[in-house]
Amino acid sequence: MTVRLGGARRPRGAPRIDRRLLRRRAARVLRALDQRGAELSVTLSDDGEIAALNAAYRGKPRPTDVLSFSLLEGEFSALRGPLLGEVVIGVDVAARQARRARRSLDDEAARLLIHGVLHLLGHDHVRAAQARRMRAEERRLWRATST
Repeated sequence: MTVRLGGARRPRGAPRIDRRLLRRRAARVLRALDQRGAELSVTLSDDGEIAALNAAYRGKPRPTDVLSFSLLEGEFSALRGPLLGEVVIGVDVAARQARRARRSLDDEAARLLIHGVLHLLGHDHVRAAQARRMRAEERRLWRATST
């Protein structure tokens, strides 16, 4: 199991995520999902970068908290190897959400990571029943990562 964590250098004064903790939590998520041989790419992004991605891929020109780019489907899925895809976490948005929810930025980043990985694996929350299943799986994975 491999977790690659990338992202631009953190500007002075920008919110700081514990990368080592996030990498450990990502590995736990993959284990809990029985994806032991899988690889995952995680990118930490600022508002500008994630807004550009959100505009390009979802037609929504604003920052968002998390984007997922799955390699399990699409034209090149047969060529992906063990890489599930990429989860992009909007650190600035995550920091604002963490403050509102009165939780740490590291915990908010882990929650977004879980949400993003579930999207990589085909989960969605468009319909109410899908949203309930996805929330239940997020809770299960949260318990697996916070032990």
